[in-house]
Amino acid sequence: MQPITTNGLRLVDGQGRERIFHGVNMKCGNEPLKHLALLDEEFFRRSAGFGLRLLRLGVCWEHLEPERGYFNEHILSLMDNIFGLAAKYGVYVFIDMHQDLWSSFGDGAGNGAPAWACLSDGYRAKPVRFVWGERYFWGKNVHRCFDHFWNNDPVAGVGLQDHFARVWQMLARRYGDHPALFGFDLLNEPFPGSPGGVIFRKLVAKLARVILISPSVKRVKFFKSLIDKEKHGYFLDVLTPEVMEKVTGAAQKLLDQFHNEKYAPFIARMTKAIREVTPNGVILTEHCYYSNLGNPASYPLPSHEKICYSPHGYDFMVDTAAYKYANSGRVGYIFQGARRTQQALGVPVVVGEWGGGGEGESFLPHIEFLMDLYDSYNWSNTYFNYGKDLYDNPIMRILSRPYPWAVNGVIERFSCDTAGKTFTLDYAPAETDLPTEIFLPDGFDSIDAGEGARFACEDTLLKVWTTAGRIVVRYK
Repeated sequence: MQPITTNGLRLVDGQGRERIFHGVNMKCGNEPLKHLALLDEEFFRRSAGFGLRLLRLGVCWEHLEPERGYFNEHILSLMDNIFGLAAKYGVYVFIDMHQDLWSSFGDGAGNGAPAWACLSDGYRAKPVRFVWGERYFWGKNVHRCFDHFWNNDPVAGVGLQDHFARVWQMLARRYGDHPALFGFDLLNEPFPGSPGGVIFRKLVAKLARVILISPSVKRVKFFKSLIDKEKHGYFLDVLTPEVMEKVTGAAQKLLDQFHNEKYAPFIARMTKAIREVTPNGVILTEHCYYSNLGNPASYPLPSHEKICYSPHGYDFMVDTAAYKYANSGRVGYIFQGARRTQQALGVPVVVGEWGGGGEGESFLPHIEFLMDLYDSYNWSNTYFNYGKDLYDNPIMRILSRPYPWAVNGVIERFSCDTAGKTFTLDYAPAETDLPTEIFLPDGFDSIDAGEGARFACEDTLLKVWTTAGRIVVRYK
């Protein structure tokens, strides 16, 4: 397997070819033994066959270091096996240090930090009543834990972030030289702590003002739809990209402050810690939890580092029956914000989380819209989330489709016309005589790659030697 690095907005391999990755998440959450066991040989064999050759492997600090200074060798041995199988099937892995709501707090509503790293100032976790993320909005225990983390306040005389960095150094030491290593996702959806409660109130107040002054909104119907699951469609219809832009702007100043004053120093500290151990692996940074609404983020990055931006984005009713109302315009707006962030940071993109599943097949056009959008930006992605039935789900008709696996040159654009079964790649060819490799799940009918082009098909990878700068494949 080729080591992966970065060059400007591109991911490249050791031969200088530009790489695009399609992949999948595995969030271990509160049941790491159960979920890690799903990543067996059958998983990797099928992943490679579907062209999902990048795994975002979610692990939690509380499972890696349940007691301060003690690393869980059983969890690590399972990860060792996963990395070994990944290398066998040509699948890359990046480790996601996952958290939701900072920690499980004993009731499993969230996950992330071990109990010894929860400095909540005496505030207790209140029962979740409405949605899983509500502790972000008004949970003082969650807010205070994040406050102490961003301030690097001490536990046993060592700052919380310094404890966290030691975990990353352990992982970097263990997997830094592994052929399947893609990189290190420093922290899932960083939350700003106490300012997060202020941001939530600002967003709600702004939404209320926008709704109240809009002559086109039927206000009684709107507020009823908030609590009636069968009428969520109207609530979502009101939240157009134009409304979202008006509302999310209320949070921009506080988000900028968090990204620059808290998140950027964290990235620098973790990157330094990892690079003290290994020069290998891409560092993946994200954006604040609230930037999942489409707010662009800009923050200084360590110079001369292999860094990739990994945004997340979902429609509002993801993981509910109302996902059938998924609106491509709304999520397109969210990723327009991520595009602006990429351009500000000047790094490649792997969309870390997107999709989220749904009932039936009515949401599949939305998934295809997003795949087309990522292609138009030359972005890689990892779909959220793998479950034991995912690879037998109709969604695989959308997720498993042609894309440029390795391009001998610089990609200008590529697209997959699923209706016409035509894949087109335009690129500036390199001078080296290396093949461009294209993932094709079901073979091809014809190839147009210019005069003198040579090609060979190895399983699901089409290899093309050409200097034409355009490859058109009509596939089966």
